[in-house]
Amino acid sequence: MIKIMFVCHGNICRSPMAEFIFKDLLAKTGRTIEFSVSSSATSSEEIVNGKGMPIYHLAKIELAKHHISCDGKNAVQLKAKDYNYYDYFICMDDYNIANALKIFKGDPLNKVRKLQPNQNIFDPWYTGKFDLAFEQILTGCKLLLAEFEK
Repeated sequence: MIKIMFVCHGNICRSPMAEFIFKDLLAKTGRTIEFSVSSSATSSEEIVNGKGMPIYHLAKIELAKHHISCDGKNAVQLKAKDYNYYDYFICMDDYNIANALKIFKGDPLNKVRKLQPNQNIFDPWYTGKFDLAFEQILTGCKLLLAEFEK
C-alpha cells in the first residue's frame, strides 16, 4: 500500500482538497485499496484546544460542486513521527516544503515534494479563487496518479 500525506499550511483548504480529489480519482479508477491518503498542516493555527477546525466552507463548497464529499475532515498537524509512516509528503508550495523539512529535520529518503514540481498551488484562503485551486490540484493529482501507473 502506498501511503500519501498531502500538506499545506492550515489543512483547511488546499491539502484536504487534494486528499479528497485524489481519493475521488482512486475511486473512479478502482484503485482505492492500493493507497492510504490523508492530509495535514505544517502549522497549528487551525487547531484549537487540541481540536482541528473543519475544512473551510468555501473549499467544501468547491468540492461539492464536483460531487466530492469531505465530511468529517478536521485539520491535523504534521508530526515528525509521520515521516516513518508515510511514503510521500505532497506539499502545495515551497513554503510548505520548508516547514515540513523543519518538522522532519530533513528528508533523507526524499519523501517530500510539491504536487506540481514547477508550480505552487496558491492558497485560496487569501485569493478567494477556490475554483482555480481545485483545477490546479486536480491537474496535480492526475499527474501524481499517472506516476504510480508507470
